[in-house]
Amino acid sequence: MNIQPIAMPAHIEQPSHCSDEEWKQRVKLAYCYHLVDFFGWTETIFNHISARVPGTEGHYLVNPFGLNYTEVTPLNLLKVDLDGNKVEASDYDANPAGFALHSAVHGARDDIHCMLHTHTVPISAVVQKKNGFSHHDFYGAQLYGRVAYHAFEGITLFADEKARMLESLGDKHILALRNHGIAVGESSIEKAVFLLWTVQRAAENQCAAGALGGGDVEIDTAISQKCANLTADLIRESGFANEFFTAMVRKMKVERSLPF
Repeated sequence: MNIQPIAMPAHIEQPSHCSDEEWKQRVKLAYCYHLVDFFGWTETIFNHISARVPGTEGHYLVNPFGLNYTEVTPLNLLKVDLDGNKVEASDYDANPAGFALHSAVHGARDDIHCMLHTHTVPISAVVQKKNGFSHHDFYGAQLYGRVAYHAFEGITLFADEKARMLESLGDKHILALRNHGIAVGESSIEKAVFLLWTVQRAAENQCAAGALGGGDVEIDTAISQKCANLTADLIRESGFANEFFTAMVRKMKVERSLPF
């Protein structure tokens, strides 16, 4: 695919201490926050999205706590270490509820460079159900064998839950947080956004189908597995997720006036 990079904001200046690779990551992550709001997946000022800082060990970017997602810019993103300590000065602090999840994953999974956490109504409803995600619709089939589940332990504030979350996640990229929400991680921001979009669509379809009378037409397990394998390949091996991300950013820019 001929993927065009997202243009850098013209009217804000890259700080001199910020490498080109980090600046590109900051711009993409800021767009990611705006996209999550654009899609209607925000939880006011709560929840969190993180991305590794390229070329550094143990540092990642996250939103300043207290800002709406629409107020996030490449400049005000926080750079923190795996303990949640700011490594650069900022007037803002991060959401402490994000450290246990994000620091655990970034510290243990080299293949995950971006983590998104949401709890939209459809997702929260599905992870509250004992059976979790169904694989009998177009999007649910793409998640077959790809979802891990973690039992609810309350708000994720405490470091001792890290090991248990990692054990629950295993080698998967989707962690269904029981009675709570979802966390997805991938090797890039673009791939993580597309994966979350697939999970969200699966939850929406499952909730809509569940509200209707009558039985479901079930999808054979072999077909679901085939769908899941194909989608994983599209995300990881092609530019499919990049095309999706850049198209959604273009659409958002047309429909909204962004601060950068």
